[in-house]
Amino acid sequence: MTAQSADQYLIEGQPYYRPTADEVELFEAAYAARMPVMLKGPTGCGKTRFVEYMAWKLKRPLITVACNEDMTASDLVGRFLLDASGTRWQDGPLTLAARIGAICYLDEVVEARQDTTVVIHPLTDHRRTLPLDKKGELVHAHPDFQLVISYNPGYQNLLKDLKQSTKQRFGALDFGYPETAVEVDVVSHETGIDPKIAEKLVQIAHRARNLKGHGLDEGISTRLLVYAGHLIAKGIAPRAACMMALVRPLTDDPDIRDTLDAAVATFF
Repeated sequence: MTAQSADQYLIEGQPYYRPTADEVELFEAAYAARMPVMLKGPTGCGKTRFVEYMAWKLKRPLITVACNEDMTASDLVGRFLLDASGTRWQDGPLTLAARIGAICYLDEVVEARQDTTVVIHPLTDHRRTLPLDKKGELVHAHPDFQLVISYNPGYQNLLKDLKQSTKQRFGALDFGYPETAVEVDVVSHETGIDPKIAEKLVQIAHRARNLKGHGLDEGISTRLLVYAGHLIAKGIAPRAACMMALVRPLTDDPDIRDTLDAAVATFF
């Protein structure tokens, strides 16, 4: 692998991220020790942005994989492909990251089948190796390689959860939605809307989050607040923006929708 192939995965501009505790220092220490890291928290709370920020800060390439239930081990490690010249091996994203010393981020890893995630085990202990059985090769991870996964405990159940043998290979950082002042700043910065409007959006989110477990599986995420802010910045009336970006994506239950619509009407 050439330096050029690693450079294309570098984060060029500084991602906007507001630390909420000591997560930056803890991640830096984990990276220095090459400790695999698990980010735990609800959807849309900033886990992916945090990884992008840390990759930029550490000046390391970042290769992101959006995990899904149809993903196979070959999707991660690679496979033989047919072309005009015959067969050739194509590295998967995990193998590529291990070769070039990138941070490999497996987003929502619990969505992948457990027989798929088992392939990461040799990379997450003292061996730091990746066997390519189909190719007959043992890849020794680059000294700068690190594995990061994200995980939403709110969705775990008996069928969709990480094995203890996987969990206990990672250090973990807990993420949640930021405190009000920080979330207002994030929404205002990301969308360009007035902080007073951003604060109203955040207050609507707080009311929705209180309904989690009482009709809602998840509350309104910071990501959805940013979506609403973008619509408002484009000239859409705040109430209509909230209906489209905050209420309608969250639920189809008419009673819950009415409750959320009432919260929107309170502020807009």
